[in-house]
Amino acid sequence: MIVVTGATGGLGGATVEHLLKRMPADQIGVSVRDTTKAQHFADRGVRVRPGSYEDPAALRDSFAGAEQVLLVSGNDPAADMVSLHRNAIEAAVAAGARRILYTSQHGAVPGNPYRASDFHIATEAILGDSGVDWTALRNGAYGPLDQVLGPWQRTGVIAQPEDGPVPYTDRADIAEATAVILAGDRSFDGPITLTAPTAVTFHDFARIASDLTGRTVKRVRLDDEQWVADQLTIGVPEQMARLLLTFYQAARAGYFAEAGPLLAELLGREPRTAADRLAAQIA
Repeated sequence: MIVVTGATGGLGGATVEHLLKRMPADQIGVSVRDTTKAQHFADRGVRVRPGSYEDPAALRDSFAGAEQVLLVSGNDPAADMVSLHRNAIEAAVAAGARRILYTSQHGAVPGNPYRASDFHIATEAILGDSGVDWTALRNGAYGPLDQVLGPWQRTGVIAQPEDGPVPYTDRADIAEATAVILAGDRSFDGPITLTAPTAVTFHDFARIASDLTGRTVKRVRLDDEQWVADQLTIGVPEQMARLLLTFYQAARAGYFAEAGPLLAELLGREPRTAADRLAAQIA
């Protein structure tokens, strides 16, 4: 059995949908905070059990019988994510899982200024000490492009801090590739990188947007503190704004510049590019 956590979220839910195309439903389980939100999976024969990273006992029951467990990482900047992930890893080991897969982050290496890197690095270290086989899926940034680029369609300007190349990746492609790994015969040990084929900058986005819309879209670089101040004025909490700022700082330092071929290999096709995603957003 394969058990997927976070299956009522975007990535976990999409991964389960792809698993259902590849294997019988009774070989799939999900571990979710609210089982009522996973009724659509239960109706199709998926085993649904309650579980949260705060409740190790519930997790052990939720993971029972699993050969593989997919741990979808948490992202609450106010929580102790390392301890919560440790709970999940220890529960998977106690339940007898033979392999744990963890949704890590592209560029999760020491020195990366993006603060989320720290808990991914620490979680990968816990996996390495767990005594079971493990895979860290270092996924490319797959957040919505409107969050990344700001209100450029209204303003005609991409006004963000200085950045660097990032292979912005489609979450749907990540989910499909994750299901391919889980349901397939090929094993991956340790960290692997799953990204779109090409890294782009905000300057590239401005050019792409101009070509797609037929109007000039400008790239304006904002001072870091000015950008934070602008975020506060539109209601973004300062803690979140400063977390996002560290992403841009990491990008400009080159921590996300590498784009790998593995995602395309797993999908058997080219992943969606930044241009593809931007065109879909415009449409």
